[in-house]
Amino acid sequence: MAERLGQVLQAIRIPDDVLVQLEESLLSDKTHEETLKKREAERMEQRLTQLRRRLEQAYVDRLDGKITEEFWEAKSAEWQEEEQSLLASLRELERAENPERALDRVRILELANKAHSLYVTQTPQEKAKLLRMVLSNCAVDAVSWWAWVDSNYRPHPYQGCALTT
Repeated sequence: MAERLGQVLQAIRIPDDVLVQLEESLLSDKTHEETLKKREAERMEQRLTQLRRRLEQAYVDRLDGKITEEFWEAKSAEWQEEEQSLLASLRELERAENPERALDRVRILELANKAHSLYVTQTPQEKAKLLRMVLSNCAVDAVSWWAWVDSNYRPHPYQGCALTT
């Protein structure tokens, strides 16, 4: 049984060149996402500053009698609503996916790649823990193994040729 489980782990090994490409892609996506997030936050901060300046100037204009009370109330309500919307968007942007998750994904790929070599050198308790982690989205019955859809997108051996034609 232990040998069959080891074979399952050996089957999930990713070729080194593919692993390097996946890691580079994940880290590149992380950098790109961080850059976009930073630009969007800067844009929102600039708009907030602009809105606040307009609100202050309109208040001074209202005190000086340059604009009517109705105009002041309408514009200040509009600008305050936009300000609240921008503040909510900024908070949401801060709560967005943690860029460290890309590193977690890289570590998962590395673990999957090293799973078999780790398995053969570990104690039975460590082997059980490794199997639980690596095969957490898999199911087994007395006859066969299969992975849930979200776990492994590789085709079955009989489908492999469909990707090359």
